[in-house]
This record gives sequence, structure tokens and C-alpha cells, in this order.
Amino acid sequence: MATPAVPEADAIRKEEVIDLTSRMRPDGTLEWTPPPGRWTVIRLGCSLTGARNNPASPEATGLEVDKLSKPHVKAYFDNYLGQYQDTVGELMGRRGLQYMITDSWEAGVQNWTDDMFAEFARRRGYDLRPWIPALTGRVVGSAEASDRVLWDFRKTIADLTVENHYDQLTALLRERQMGRYTESHESGRAFIADGMEVKRNADIPMSAMWTAGPNQNTERYDADVRESASVAHIYGQNLVAAESLTAGSGAWSFSPETLKPTADRLLAMGLNRFVIHTSVHQPVNDKIPGLGLGPFGQWFTRHETWAEQAKVWTTYLARSCYLLQQGRFVADILYFYGEDSNVTALFAGRSPEIPAGYNFDYINADALESRLSVADGRLVTPSGMSYRLLALDPNSRHMSLSVLRKIRDLVQAGAAVVGPKPVDSPSLRDDPAEFKAMADALWGGATGKGKVYGGQSVAEALAALSLAPDFNYGRPQGDTRLFFVHRRLKDGDLYWVNNRNARAEVLEAGFRTAGKAPEIWHPDSGLVEPAAYRTAEGRTLVPLRLEPNDALFVVFRGPAAAPSRSLAVQTEAVLAALEGSWDLSFQENRGAPAKIVLEALSPWNEHPDAGVRYFSGTAAYRRTLAVPAGWQKAGTKLWLDLGDVKNIAEVSLNGQPLGTLWKAPFRVEITPAVKAGDNLLEIRVTNLWVNRLIGDQQPDAGRKFTYTAQPFYRADSPLLPSGLLGPVHIVRTALGSGQAN
Repeated sequence: MATPAVPEADAIRKEEVIDLTSRMRPDGTLEWTPPPGRWTVIRLGCSLTGARNNPASPEATGLEVDKLSKPHVKAYFDNYLGQYQDTVGELMGRRGLQYMITDSWEAGVQNWTDDMFAEFARRRGYDLRPWIPALTGRVVGSAEASDRVLWDFRKTIADLTVENHYDQLTALLRERQMGRYTESHESGRAFIADGMEVKRNADIPMSAMWTAGPNQNTERYDADVRESASVAHIYGQNLVAAESLTAGSGAWSFSPETLKPTADRLLAMGLNRFVIHTSVHQPVNDKIPGLGLGPFGQWFTRHETWAEQAKVWTTYLARSCYLLQQGRFVADILYFYGEDSNVTALFAGRSPEIPAGYNFDYINADALESRLSVADGRLVTPSGMSYRLLALDPNSRHMSLSVLRKIRDLVQAGAAVVGPKPVDSPSLRDDPAEFKAMADALWGGATGKGKVYGGQSVAEALAALSLAPDFNYGRPQGDTRLFFVHRRLKDGDLYWVNNRNARAEVLEAGFRTAGKAPEIWHPDSGLVEPAAYRTAEGRTLVPLRLEPNDALFVVFRGPAAAPSRSLAVQTEAVLAALEGSWDLSFQENRGAPAKIVLEALSPWNEHPDAGVRYFSGTAAYRRTLAVPAGWQKAGTKLWLDLGDVKNIAEVSLNGQPLGTLWKAPFRVEITPAVKAGDNLLEIRVTNLWVNRLIGDQQPDAGRKFTYTAQPFYRADSPLLPSGLLGPVHIVRTALGSGQAN
């Protein structure tokens, strides 16, 4: 917020600010005879902030280093990395420890360093000393001039933080054949520096997204993840990582199905490498579920109840990431957010006003000035990115003169720009007259080959450019909501599409590509299948069925033989409901009886036997499945549909494993294993640790089966639904005579 104007008589005249440093004696007394008049003497010093690194063990805890000082930072990291070198020897670098992660900034705010005066003068072009009273809240010259000095002061802090801490760390690590993963703000942390600049020289830019929960809104992390993705796209790093799926509550209460919407949101924002937070070392087998990082998870360790079933989940993440690392990200819009704030502060919990169907990257002043040029009317970068429109956020109305000059050059070369006219520069070193003349010319129509769409929205500018959406879709249920990512391949296009609703969606999606036949790639199963399609006005329209919270890839590779393709529609019929009793046997040493008989499916947490009610682990359902000969017909498939499962199910029929089911729909094909007559069906269901942890807190609990480093649940904490909930059906599918295109 700007400093309110003050009367000229109340402002300090810059010429009357005297540096008395040389008059200070070693004993702290001042040797100075003031000229006639009324004087205020300000004595300023600097000290450590008192911030200490955390979390860390006591022997590894100490004061934070001066992150603005190149020699101090170098001394710190040389010592730190040297200790690793002494310990691991040759196992550091390409043959061993390869990367360091700098976590989100939690060191507090620093505003001074030893050579601040020299650094300020070198970077800003004038002496800070006469303006020092402005740092104490006084007005020097005028409120406007003081604000500009304060902006220059903060910009100097930001530059020193980026160059002396982060950029230097990259250089020090490369001397040791190591690389850097770097987070910065996460979500609104105090930090005087630009988040994109912090990550610009990271080998792998990194961010964070916590899991959705009672006290967490994952949308507030969108900006942080997209910031890292924008850095990777513009500065030329292909991998985008994130501290992923972190939780601050609900210990051991997450399954792959409940984690998937958060993971998919990360992918939608540009992530293509998960760094799951956390996987704490579990050194023993008799303390389960074991150790944690205080109250924080994921609790993704070998003692998780579903650890043995985790491959289906990690395979889904791996396939998705691998495909989203291919080719180059496609975006139509570069979004410049200004120079005095961060993406995570400006867009915490909201997104820029980008029309549906278009994707975008953020851009900062550094990248705008050093990375952008124009080719054939498009904004391009040395990394190979290409954009159609530069959008200016309202926050950029106070714009440095160097950025305005660059925008002028881009427009003269043919770029399209949309946004409000900048009103002034926030820096004291910039010439206001030159700024005004340049802004008036650009927003007055003198634009050269390009065009400035002043006073218009991004949507209006895109319409003026006749640029159709990259992706669109019908909304058959009104609130249908899909995310998408588009990657351009050497031989085609890859679109990732994600259903954000917990229900199935059947719709037609449009893609801004033509001439290639689409395929559907399923990252959960690895299945690749042809898709029906039709082309219209340079777009390919593809009918899609997306299961609840589903994600799939629509890939355009081979040439289309025709302008449309129809495929037979699959029909299905329910053949039987598996009602009646089930034999149920429980994992040992978890407090449950060895075996029980369920007369009908019901949740374990509602069972009258406390051992069943508080059970956590894996239990096997068994029964005989009688299959009439008429169920099996040529050209058809038989499926087992389990209905609802809490939380993971492994299905085998007649001793043949058929797969692990971890999300809706919990359905598996049984055709390869089924036979006419009696079949032995086994369904192994794994729930979560929560119920057993609650059971061990009961007043009458005898033996405790679990161990945690701190209590997470009380005796009256609510139990989680667990087990095979059903209803269970046998379903037959066949390709019908209908056509879809």
C-alpha cells in the first residue's frame, strides 16, 4: 500500500540527511557538533534475526546463515557439503548422492547484509544513505519518492537472495556433480524474492501441494505448482517436481483412491515428478505402523496397511508422469503478474481470469526481459515454448521502465499484448517522462507489427486473434468439470484429461488438432485403445467416458484415414447379484478372530465383535460362485463388480489372480478364469490403520497392537467404513450394434 502524501514541510529533505558513521567513536559515543536547528539522530545497526533452522535434531540446529551474503552462504554450504563428502566419500555426485532439496522458505525475513550499500548502489544506480530514514518509517523527499526507494530496497534484497543463496547453491553443487531441487513459497510464506527467479537455475523446480482435508484446500497450492511448471517451460527444465500429498492431519487415513484427486490436481497444474512427503524410515517390524515426521504425512512406508498393494498406485503415478514429460507443453497465454509480489500471494486460492479451454504459463520480469522474442507473431523462448498472447495482470500497472521497454520491443516485433495501461514505474531510478511517453504511445495505438488490447479482457483479445480453445467439452450434467494438459510431440499431440467430479461423465470433447486418429491411453491399466471421432472446423471431436475422478490420455499419432471413425458401443447386462453369506478370515496379530461368517455384506466398523470393529489390515472374503453355462457367450466378457470397497481389493478366481482394485469402479474382468459350474472366489480387502489405532485407545483395551510416536486418535474418534461393502454383481458386456463417433 502506498504511503499517504505528507505536507512538504513534514518531509525530510534528502539534502539534510547526514551520514555520521565516521563520527562514531569505538566506545559508541558520537563526536559531532550539529549545525543550528533541530536535529534527530538515528542510530542503526544490524544483527542476526535469531531464526534457527528447523525441523532438525538438536546437534544439527543453529542460527540461519546470512542468505544475502555471497561469502557467508558459500562458507556455510562448503562446510555443509564437506561434511557429507567426508562421510560418503566417492558416493557423492554421479555415483551416489546426486541432488539436494531446498524446502519451502521458513527462515523469516532478513533485510540487511554487510555490503548492502555497495550492492544497492551497483544494482539501483544511486546511493541509499540519504534515504536511510525511509527505512525507519519516515518520509524523505516525498511519500512518492520514499515509496520508490523502498521498492528499490526490496528489489535489492530479492536480487541478493536469488543470486547469492539460490543461484550460488546451484554453482556449488555442480562443482560436486550434484543438482538442485528447489521449492520457495509453498503457499503465502514470507519471502522477499520472486519465486520464479528463485527456481530459474534449479535443475528441477519444485513446489508443494498438500492433500485435501478438513483444514486444507488444495486449490491454494495451484499457483505454487504452476509457478514451478512455468519455470521449467520457460527456462528450459523439463521436469517439474512437488512435495506431494503432504498432510497435517488424518494420520494413516489416506488410500490411493482418496489421494488420487489431489495427485491429479498436481498433474493438471504441470507436475510430472512426484516427491511423496513423507516416507519415514521404519527400522523395526514390531512397532507398527511406526514412526512419523511428527504430525505430518503421507505415512507412505513399508508398514502402511496397503504397502503390498501400493504398486498399482505408484504405477499410475509413474505412467502419468512419464507421458507428461514427453514433448513440450502447449499454452496460448503468458501471464505477467508484475514485479512487487509473488504468484503464491496474488493467486492463493484463485486463478487468473483465463478463459476455459486455454492453458497458460506465468512469467516474471526476469524471464520477460531475458527469454522472450517474437517469431511469426508468436512469443517464443530459447527453450522452444511458443505463446500467442502476453496478458498483463492488474498488479503490473506499476511497472519498471526496463519491462515496459521490453514490452514495446515485443509489440513492435509483432506480439499481441492485453491488459491495463501501466501508470508509472515503482523505481526511483526510472525516468517518469520516458515512462509516460512510452506507455501513451503503446496504449494509444502506435504498436508496430503487433497490437496492444488495452482495456480488454483476455477472452476478448483471444477472440480478436481468432484463436479457438485448445480444448472444450460438453457439460451434460451442468456442473461437469474437466482439467486438461496438452503436450506437443514430435509426431503428434498428447492431451491429458481429468474428471474433477466423483461421478462418471459421458461427453464429447473437442481438441484443437486435426488429421490424426485419436487413441485413448489409460494410465491406471496401461490399456491403449482406438477412439471414435469426427472432425469439424479444424478440430477433432472425441466421445469420452470418464469414470469418477478419472484421468486418461487422448493421443493423436497416426494419420487419420477418414474424417470420422465409428466404433461399436459396448452394452452390459447384470447377470446376478452375489447375496448371502461369505467366509471371512483376518490377518493375524491385529486383534480380530481368525475367521467369521458374514450372513450378508456389512462394514467391519459396524460389527458387534470389537476385534472385527477395530480391525486394520487385510481380510479375505471367500465363497463359491456358481456359473451357469449360459453366462459365457462368444464375443462377450464377464466382469465382477464389487460396488463399494474400503479401501483396496485383490481378486482371484479359482486360484488365478485377476488384479488389484483401488478406485471406483471396483470392477475386474473374470473371463480368463471363470468356468461353468462352481468357482472359488476370493477377494482380499485391505482397509486403513485408523480403526485399529482407535481400538487401542479404548479403556478396556488389553493388548495394544499398534505403536506410533505420538497419539493421533482418541477412544471416541469416529471409525472409518471398512471392508467389502458391495453390492457385488456379475456383469456381462458385449459390443452392440450401435455406433459412436
